[in-house]
Amino acid sequence: MTAEFPLTERDFARIRALILRHAGIALGSHKREMVYGRVSRRLRQLGLPDFSTYVDLLESHEGSRECQLFINSLTTNLTSFFREEHHFPVLARLAQASRQPLAIWCAAASTGEEPYSIAMTLFEAIGERAAAARIVATDIDTDVLAKAESGIFRQERVSALAPERLKRFFSRGVGANAGYVKVRPELRALVRFERLNLLDASWPLKEPQDAIFCRNVMIYFDKPTQKRVLERFVPLLKPHGLLFAGHSENASLVSPCFRSAGQTVYSVAPGRAGVRA
Repeated sequence: MTAEFPLTERDFARIRALILRHAGIALGSHKREMVYGRVSRRLRQLGLPDFSTYVDLLESHEGSRECQLFINSLTTNLTSFFREEHHFPVLARLAQASRQPLAIWCAAASTGEEPYSIAMTLFEAIGERAAAARIVATDIDTDVLAKAESGIFRQERVSALAPERLKRFFSRGVGANAGYVKVRPELRALVRFERLNLLDASWPLKEPQDAIFCRNVMIYFDKPTQKRVLERFVPLLKPHGLLFAGHSENASLVSPCFRSAGQTVYSVAPGRAGVRA
């Protein structure tokens, strides 16, 4: 069967180079079919004849806006509420031990389930003191950030949450909004959403963080990029600060700046605090 759009080896190589340069995502050769399926949607929407013309657009001065849509098409946004559940009791203990308002960075917010899980954990752990916390939730994908900011989810997205959590933190939609829930204002107020590319030369976060959640992101980077990003986290963490990684990621193997502090939880290694990458 003939493909709708020609995708040559050269086109595929150019796409791999572009997404690596702009987003740090290292695509293996086995991702060709995935790339075709996702990026071909942009060709249809733009009325382009082939991938070569599309990549020419991306590499042109006029392609800057399209570049963001290209990045959106190739990012993976698998997430759920309280995913990797073992992290949240650790966060709760960190919150209970702190006498100051917490600063937390969620570095891959996706559609919002992770930062809202962080916010719920704080309210459950320290009650109304949680309202003073600052959670910054960032992502490179502008489409998922817009969904996260809305705070609206299909009912099935929250079906695994305990009934008391649902009642406390969400409002059920009625009428035309039946089948949806929306996070309550006090939960939404705790989170500030911003677009951020971890490859950017500077990050907007200036104050030291009590916790950084960067889970299931590093697996898409090559080893040198992983190391650079991890080293940039070091000066952003307070002395007691914790880095939360994904289940298949091991920060201490990639960078000597971190040591294990639990199951995929890391603290800055002795002598590394204050070291700037």
